[in-house]
Amino acid sequence: MSGGAGPVLRVKGLGVTYGALVALDDVTWSVGAGEILGIIGPNGAGKSSCYDAVTHLVRRQGQVFLKGEEVTAVAPHLLAERGLKRAFQQNAFFHELTVLENMVTVLQDRYGTSLVAATLLPFSEARRRRAAVEDARQRLLRFGIPEMYHGLKPTNIPYGTQRMLSIALAYGSGAQALLLDEPAAGLGGVDMTHLVNLLLSLKNEGLAVVVIEHHMDLIMSVADRIVVLEQGRQIAMGTPHEIQSDPRVLEAYLGHTQ
Repeated sequence: MSGGAGPVLRVKGLGVTYGALVALDDVTWSVGAGEILGIIGPNGAGKSSCYDAVTHLVRRQGQVFLKGEEVTAVAPHLLAERGLKRAFQQNAFFHELTVLENMVTVLQDRYGTSLVAATLLPFSEARRRRAAVEDARQRLLRFGIPEMYHGLKPTNIPYGTQRMLSIALAYGSGAQALLLDEPAAGLGGVDMTHLVNLLLSLKNEGLAVVVIEHHMDLIMSVADRIVVLEQGRQIAMGTPHEIQSDPRVLEAYLGHTQ
């Protein structure tokens, strides 16, 4: 783990059950500032259940700590306010708004004002709106979304750019830890290169990033450490080199792809 200030996000003994089905069993990991943690495993290994447990979207056992503070009982939307953000497998945006309007909308925690303020201080509100639009524009560019797409609806931009938009919207006005669920799904070529560059730039900015991914080339190239799940259990954790040479992982997931 990078740095010496302790983990940004730490989970301990996470467990999820659906009736008699054990989806996750005693999973423990942490991720620090400026670190990318990969989570891999076969389909049905419990990867998405792990994210659901971390972000309190399901009933679970175990503990979650953010910046050293236990947040196990904190509601999902309050976790986001504290800086624990998540992007889902499917692209998520407001379909009837433009790309720029989508970004402005998720920045309302920073720029939003009350109805009274908007009515009594219209010029101040106009300045705030202009600042929000410029901030949104810069953030979209920072996430690799060219200005030529800012005025379009999300469904009218290329799929790879939609993926970047979903990550940008999840990040919003900022994050302490960002959980990405298969961000490379459906990507290839230059889009994959853009994603790799984005992940590394987020890491270099000091963000704690957790990535669930099936693309082994991607995760092995960007992750500092990798957690391997199989049938809800954590069977290995280590550097990419350690994971690639771990016989338990080779048997469970990687097969003969060394």
